[in-house]
Amino acid sequence: MRVLIQRVNHASVEIEQQVKSSIGKGLLIFLGVEEQDNQQDVEWLRGKISKLRVFEDDQGQMNRSLIDVGGEVMVISQFTLHAKTKKGTRPSYSRAATPEKAKFLYEEFARQMGEETGRPAGTGEFGAYMKVNLENDGPVTIMIDSRNKDL
Repeated sequence: MRVLIQRVNHASVEIEQQVKSSIGKGLLIFLGVEEQDNQQDVEWLRGKISKLRVFEDDQGQMNRSLIDVGGEVMVISQFTLHAKTKKGTRPSYSRAATPEKAKFLYEEFARQMGEETGRPAGTGEFGAYMKVNLENDGPVTIMIDSRNKDL
C-alpha cells in the first residue's frame, strides 16, 4: 500500500456536486492499493500513520500525533499512486490491485483508522470521480509505502 498524507486545516470531498464528507484539522490520506497488499499492510500503515508525529507541540516542534491532537482523518482511494512512468509519457497502472481487492482493503483501512482515532474516517466513494478540496497545513506532505518501509 502506498499513501500520500497531507496535514490539513480542513478538507472535503465532492461527488456529483454533493459534499460526501469533510474534516477539520487532521490528516488527508490518499491510499493506493497494490495487488500484493493484504491485511498486514493495512494494520502496519494504520499504526504508523496514527502515531506519526507531524503536529506541532507548544514549542512549535512536530512532536504530536493525530491521536495526541484529537485530529480527524479522511481517506481517499487513489490508484494513480502506483503509476509507472518509465516508458513513454502515458503512465501504467499495472501494479494497482484489482478493483474488488482495492475496494475491500480501502474500506478496511478507513474503518481501522476510524477505530484508531475514535471517530469515523471521512471517505470518498471508491471508483467515483471526486473533487477533493483541502487546505494543506505547513505544508506537510509525506509518502509512505508498506512495501518499502525504509522510506
